[in-house]
Amino acid sequence: MAHITLIAGARPNFIKVAAIIHAINAAETQGRVIDYCLVHTGQHYDEKMSGAFFKELNIPEPDANLGAGGGTHAEQTAAIMVGFERHLLANPTDLVLVVGDVTSTMACAIVAQKLHTKVAHVEAGIRSNDWSMPEEINRLVTDAITNEFFTTSVVANETLRNGGVSDDRIHFVGNVMIDTLRANEHRLEQPEVWRELNLEPRQYLVMTLHRPANVDQEHKLKALIGEIIAYSGELPLIFPVHPRTAKILTNLGINHSRLYLIEPLGYLQFNYLVKHAKAVLTDSGGITEETTVMGVPCMTLRDNTERPETVTCGTNELLGTDPRAIKPAMSKLFSGNWKEGRVPEKWDGRAAQRIVDVILSL
Repeated sequence: MAHITLIAGARPNFIKVAAIIHAINAAETQGRVIDYCLVHTGQHYDEKMSGAFFKELNIPEPDANLGAGGGTHAEQTAAIMVGFERHLLANPTDLVLVVGDVTSTMACAIVAQKLHTKVAHVEAGIRSNDWSMPEEINRLVTDAITNEFFTTSVVANETLRNGGVSDDRIHFVGNVMIDTLRANEHRLEQPEVWRELNLEPRQYLVMTLHRPANVDQEHKLKALIGEIIAYSGELPLIFPVHPRTAKILTNLGINHSRLYLIEPLGYLQFNYLVKHAKAVLTDSGGITEETTVMGVPCMTLRDNTERPETVTCGTNELLGTDPRAIKPAMSKLFSGNWKEGRVPEKWDGRAAQRIVDVILSL
């Protein structure tokens, strides 16, 4: 029997881990048993990450919560490493499986290797080549000390090969984020805002902004939202917004009759909004993957992306952070000339199954 420890530190991590847990459970019904321990590092405190959140994803609550909390990058990294070292010494395992690119991913990989425990990285090999992003540093460090690499794209495969990783350690499995989306599409829930605003399919836009490059530069944020409002026709703009960002918007005096700032939504409700939107404007990498699979036009307000397949293959366009890019993009959208896109290879809902098959073969 294989023993593995699954690491998650933030909501997107759990969305990815959920698919792996479901694949482990499915394998067990066939007599292929993997014993797992789910560890929440506590990196992101989220009042919405309650029992209801895990029930929504149909996974058990974590076996351990390290309670690492916030602080600076160094403080958070240190707290996770101290907490996870104690956990791993008390609960040895055959393999530590980390997902994504948050601080927990890097910190737990370091601890595991120093305790002579193998590391597998889900979403290995993705790169933005922007070292100003903390996530990029996390990716580089994690992949430098990983044993088994689970990848989402041929681009990631090539990045790892160019970095000296041998083919026998690169496992092109697909995208576990899409596994969770596929498994839950029939369960998506209409949020309250749909009824409150009498929304109709393809008759509104969804926005999400959270990266410091957009949110913390107040003049840029004001100009960006001003352009979005100016060139979005008469469509409602639905903006699930973090309280901190909402405060910045209020201080800047940004308000408009078509701009609706709402509380962050759960997974099932948010993706219902995305699926039926005319388009999504975002600076999130994960959302660009989901819009690509759902065939929804997506405008990414960043200068780079670690998920180039959403642009070269999918429905995403990289607009950059210059507010002047909004007008031509909206013109393309409203004229009906947005690209259709297609689903990248192996984004078929079976990535976690492939991961489990590899783990059982190690």
